[in-house]
Amino acid sequence: MSAAPARRVIVALSGGVDSAVAALCLLRAGFAVEALHMTNWDDAGEHCSAGADLADARRICADLGIRLHHVNFAQEYREQVFADFLRELQAGRTPNPDVACNRYIKFGAFLRHALRLGADAIATGHYARLVPGPVPRLLRPADRDKDQTYFLHAVDAGALGRTLFPLGDLQKGEVRDLAREFGLANHAKRDSTGICFVGERPFRQFLAGHISASPGPIINASGEQVGEHAGLPFYTLGQREGLGVGGRRGALQSPWFVAGKDPDRNALIVVQGSNHPGLLHRELTTGPVHWLAGEPAGLAGGISILARIRHRHEPAACRIRPLPAGGLTVRFDEPQRTPTPGQYVVFYDGDECLGGGVIAEASAGVHLAPPAARATA
Repeated sequence: MSAAPARRVIVALSGGVDSAVAALCLLRAGFAVEALHMTNWDDAGEHCSAGADLADARRICADLGIRLHHVNFAQEYREQVFADFLRELQAGRTPNPDVACNRYIKFGAFLRHALRLGADAIATGHYARLVPGPVPRLLRPADRDKDQTYFLHAVDAGALGRTLFPLGDLQKGEVRDLAREFGLANHAKRDSTGICFVGERPFRQFLAGHISASPGPIINASGEQVGEHAGLPFYTLGQREGLGVGGRRGALQSPWFVAGKDPDRNALIVVQGSNHPGLLHRELTTGPVHWLAGEPAGLAGGISILARIRHRHEPAACRIRPLPAGGLTVRFDEPQRTPTPGQYVVFYDGDECLGGGVIAEASAGVHLAPPAARATA
């Protein structure tokens, strides 16, 4: 009797070290491995690394001896991810395009294309773990510092059921060691940052070409004008850099932080000190929540759970209950620093990621800039 053919897996190969080692691990485990490189942003320029990334992917595949496919999803990315990103910014919120990119591109368009190519499953270089089953369970990885479950919480469970995460039990240092020991040329390539697929570029300058924004006053918690901002979409809650607010006579010399936005007056609200109560929030509300394995038992009456309000934020204890019009109220046991509308709150039961939703509003620990005292532009 002949042996059964190896399971065919197509790896999302970015050109970086993580996806390269994911492919290497699968080869060593006996899978029939191919790679697919996505070009999702085709705006040629000094900050676009698409050409270099494709060249790196080709070299990796040559080193590994596997076939490379290439597909352009730039139109899908602009329509399904980038357009919503711009709308949210224009509305004064701070969206997270990585979450939408995973849901619609990497585990949407990519998965469908890989299946058309004959794949039995796909794999990526994400740091996460999966427990297979009728409904797969998404777990935090061994390397807590690289945990990417926050960005994966909105992926359809059916897509996760066709996915492998070969790096889930590895530390980042082990991944680089494997790449170096095998002789992969990209073993020291630094991790990518910036907007998903758009890359690293001057953020304000880039956005100015896509959205409209007007300068306006920067005001403190008492409503006094202390500076001028370049446009509300260019700032996010908790931001310290780039405010241009200097010291004031008779005031503290502590750094300034963004604590809020007042779109009606086009005003940016700032406070001094990283522990100012205006930066601390105990309660927030969400939009509709995506649950990976269905709504948790007992949610109708309110349940205690863990939640994180941003990537790298350690999950914090809270209590959640549904709102009549949909979404949730999330009340933390301890105040959290600057939950940001447009970002996501993601829920956990121990190591298991249960799902999450967009932050709609957050309640500050103090009232900022009372209307009667607010400055006008």
